[in-house]
Amino acid sequence: MIPAWVEGQLAPVEKLAVHLRGLRHKAVSVFVLSERGILIQQRALAKYHTPGLWANTCCTHPRWGEADAECAARRLREELGIVGLHLQAAGRVEYRAEVGGGMVEHEEVALFRAVAPADLALRLNADEVMAARWVELAALQAEIAAAPEAFTPWLRIYLADHSRQILGPVGG
Repeated sequence: MIPAWVEGQLAPVEKLAVHLRGLRHKAVSVFVLSERGILIQQRALAKYHTPGLWANTCCTHPRWGEADAECAARRLREELGIVGLHLQAAGRVEYRAEVGGGMVEHEEVALFRAVAPADLALRLNADEVMAARWVELAALQAEIAAAPEAFTPWLRIYLADHSRQILGPVGG
């Protein structure tokens, strides 16, 4: 169950139902940065929407009653094996995007960023992530311009509309 707005109130709703109904719901997105650039991940092919697409470091929905920062740290650990980074809140954004299969992400997102050492060790959870890589912001923007269909709608929205907020001075 994830927190979603139903008839103006926050309520626990099954994740698939939230996306099929296009309900506005809580989400968390993390951007891990280093001297190597931004860490992005390629979503596992078994994901029920946007499989195989490249996304920001980590994104998920908090469990009912879970604090946003706790959720961000949990999913970094579960998806990428990353622990011990200092997560810095980077504000909130809201977006709505079709993600295929009749599903809609209408998210109110708590954004986080963290700075990692260049030698950050990763341990990918194959159920969630099929690949991860570091990429410089300018190179990522060029890749998205050349092949937007290879990237999740939310990553494209974040970089087009909110990069300075998310990435700080490197984003703008």
